[in-house]
Amino acid sequence: MAMTADGKIATANRAVSTFGSPRDHEHLLELRATADAVMAGAATVNAAPINLGPGGAKFRRIRLKRGLAEYNLRVIVSGSGSINPEAEIFKNKFSPIIILTTARISRTNLKKLQAVADEVKICGNSEINFRAAFRWLRTRWSVQSLLVEGGGELNDALFRAGLVDEIHLTICPIIFGGRGAPTIAEGIGLLHLNAAKEFRIKSIRRVGNELFTVFSDRK
Repeated sequence: MAMTADGKIATANRAVSTFGSPRDHEHLLELRATADAVMAGAATVNAAPINLGPGGAKFRRIRLKRGLAEYNLRVIVSGSGSINPEAEIFKNKFSPIIILTTARISRTNLKKLQAVADEVKICGNSEINFRAAFRWLRTRWSVQSLLVEGGGELNDALFRAGLVDEIHLTICPIIFGGRGAPTIAEGIGLLHLNAAKEFRIKSIRRVGNELFTVFSDRK
């Protein structure tokens, strides 16, 4: 994730959500080159013309040298199935697209998404059971490493489920402000300090005018 100095990942009206430098974008592709699969929430996929792919030939070669598939698996998460079937990601057929949803999805949405995705997996009744979903991804699709690119509600669900091993966070020297501007962890959140997920600082590196930080699980 990239965030502003005041902890925002988009403006309050969500009109601006891309603000990192070219180096930050390259870093994102470097991270994708380490993962079997890349995951994002429906709002992220619907809002921007992204394909969640590995990028150019340089990064595909890196994947192959690491023993990974040339193109990563792509995973979209939506409990209600509110994914636009005409989103940019579905126009790029280079690797399988998996959708994780719940029994809340309507028959209409289910049929629409089954027509554009390689598989739609129901992983819970009202909320996605991410532990079960991750086990299924490993068994069904051989996913050993997974990169999650937000948004905030998906991140929050994974933090609460205790499924985040490492955070790569780019801090950009701009201020958005706004009490309604989203942060890296939205959703339900936690009510008590003793329930908070703790991480340790693994590294901090300045490149240009940005800070590239890595936080690891304390366990």
